[in-house]
Amino acid sequence: MRNAISWFEIAVTDMDRAVKFYSEMLDCEIQKMDMDNMKYAMFPYDEKGGGVGGGLVEMEGFKPSLEGPTLYLNGGDNLSVPLARVEAAGGEIMMPKTDIGENGFMAVFKDTEGNRIALHSFE
Repeated sequence: MRNAISWFEIAVTDMDRAVKFYSEMLDCEIQKMDMDNMKYAMFPYDEKGGGVGGGLVEMEGFKPSLEGPTLYLNGGDNLSVPLARVEAAGGEIMMPKTDIGENGFMAVFKDTEGNRIALHSFE
């Protein structure tokens, strides 16, 4: 097993707002997809290289939450960069950039949908 996680999904209540938030915060293109019974958008990932991918999902039964598992998104070379865009994009910083020793740095934010999400980097 290469990674403990192979795919993740973040529940949203407003797909357009969520795509705008994550695109601005991560400075990347979030690709919307046509699906029969849900709205879906995918984060970029290296499928051929075995990278972990994920998406945003708006569908009955999917509810944003500040409780439950914490998902850590890649903060790039220095998570201070995407973290600095969280509030401008409509989110709220819940825990500032925090040194976690040899494991790098982390920060936690609330997205526009009401999810608790974290960022991780080694700088």
